[in-house]
Amino acid sequence: MDSVIVHAKVFHRGRFLDDHGVAIEDGRIVWVAPSIDLKGLPPTKCIDFQGDYLVPGYIDLHIHGLGHHLMDNGREDIEAISRNLPTFGTTSFLATIIPHPPAEEETFLRSIAKASCPGAKILGFFLEGPFLAKTGAIRAEALADRTPNRVDRITTALAPHRVVFAISPELSGLQEVMARMRPPIFITHTQAGVEDTLKAIEMGACHATHFYDVFPMPLEIDPGVRPCGAVEAILADPKVSVDFILDGEHVDPIAVKMALACKSVDKICLITDSNIGAGLCPGTYHGIGDDEIRFAYPGSPARGTENSRYPGALYGSGLTLDRAVRNVVAFKVAPLETAITMASTSPAKVMGVYGQKGDIDKGFDADLLRLSSDLAVKCAWVGGVEVERFV
Repeated sequence: MDSVIVHAKVFHRGRFLDDHGVAIEDGRIVWVAPSIDLKGLPPTKCIDFQGDYLVPGYIDLHIHGLGHHLMDNGREDIEAISRNLPTFGTTSFLATIIPHPPAEEETFLRSIAKASCPGAKILGFFLEGPFLAKTGAIRAEALADRTPNRVDRITTALAPHRVVFAISPELSGLQEVMARMRPPIFITHTQAGVEDTLKAIEMGACHATHFYDVFPMPLEIDPGVRPCGAVEAILADPKVSVDFILDGEHVDPIAVKMALACKSVDKICLITDSNIGAGLCPGTYHGIGDDEIRFAYPGSPARGTENSRYPGALYGSGLTLDRAVRNVVAFKVAPLETAITMASTSPAKVMGVYGQKGDIDKGFDADLLRLSSDLAVKCAWVGGVEVERFV
């Protein structure tokens, strides 16, 4: 054995096991057992957790930036984000980028595809655009080409990484575009009605990202009758998973409670949608789209300043996943077991990597976190190796 952890509250298949531990060998978990059964093993290292929590590393499906770095700034920034993410509990992530003008896009994508991951491991790239009805911070010149061929060019340029695309169900020509995409396909930035949303789900869309945020209801046609749209169609379909930016402003916590009442917990995820400045002190930064943004308090949303294109508007968040987990408990949305599931198990299932990541069980990668009683990250391991933490 390479190492053994004992005297921990171990998260295992959705619940905590008191005074348990794990044995780790070659970067994987080889045994989950009561501490007393692990003490006789001859590891090179034995770590006594003294009652702290042992949970699987968090997985962020939607993250643009962290600290002074932004995925859209290129390869070096992606590597810096990977290096720093375990400090905040994230051990795997989808590198999220917005579309670049077509003339420069392929060169940029081929460059970032070569990024190494010295800390948290990259699960692929998430393209938030150009196939969106409500485009937010994306600049107009990047939306010039919404053809199936652009899907092919992006996918080829980012090879061998997985590529996840976002779509708005109300866009015309979506069937041809989605036929070129590989699952999972995310729904977002939409005011679609029920019919268009159900069609998109039939064509392969299976997840809704930053759910409830930039999901306005369709226009009211019959006064007094609240129209149903994408939100209701997604909540009603048990196959479709969702994720939330749970910072207290992007979405009311009651919406997360409603989703948990409508769907099984393994269909509900936490994300950050974080911008440059996440994890830093409140202040003013230049983030997505090179707009000036401001954070009012630690973990707050990013909002455009008076010097931005959209003063006061949301520009992602300053959230980190460790804070999102604490918010689930603090906002009385759900107990800790559910919060950990939403931050780790559920996103692993969305990405089809549950079995390697997202739980503490035999055969899983030893992507692990040590949490204190107040749920702060004390240590992080990626592939069984303790990672240096940056504060």
